[in-house]
Amino acid sequence: MPDLQNLALNHIFIPAKVPSKKLMIILHGRGDSSQGFTFLPPYLNIDDMNYILLDAPFEYYGGFSWYDLPPNQIEGIAYSSSILADTLDTLFEEDFNAEESFLFGFSQGALLTFEFGARYEKVLAGYIAVSGYIYDADNLLEEMNPNVKKSNWLCTHGTYDDVLPFNTSKAQIETLQKSGFDIEFKSYEKTHTIAEDELQMLAEWIKGTAKK
Repeated sequence: MPDLQNLALNHIFIPAKVPSKKLMIILHGRGDSSQGFTFLPPYLNIDDMNYILLDAPFEYYGGFSWYDLPPNQIEGIAYSSSILADTLDTLFEEDFNAEESFLFGFSQGALLTFEFGARYEKVLAGYIAVSGYIYDADNLLEEMNPNVKKSNWLCTHGTYDDVLPFNTSKAQIETLQKSGFDIEFKSYEKTHTIAEDELQMLAEWIKGTAKK
């Protein structure tokens, strides 16, 4: 069992059934917490995957938040990105392999998957952004780690999303795709949530990517 006591963020760690250096980092949405995604590891049922579910750094109405509401997002995004970099640097120092690991984010966590994940110096095996958006797609293209374009990216969004408009996120992904950022985009007939058929697809995608 790795010693994770010194991590900067509160977390839940779920060890793999079969020891490995594969890790999935899970980032929740605004007002939620690590506890909100404890259903995901048993659902995915990947014996050699470790999981760490992180709590965002800012308290928010009984839960946590990665950044402030529009138009005041940028300071929180920068702070959260910095603390995520420190956290992942620690995780990948000895206990886990970045090239075998995944970053998964929902809503605010999805934004950090892009804003932090695409800039992070280490390239992961896969990135999953569910029901989120990008703060500034053009700026991200300028500042991103170009090597992450070669990795596996999946973005999903609900056509009936009542929190983050579908068309805005779709247009941002198309901006990235036109610049050679190879991201798979899938739409679902859902609101701001994770649908059952989407969850099944995510499980298959993760298992397929983990075997590569």
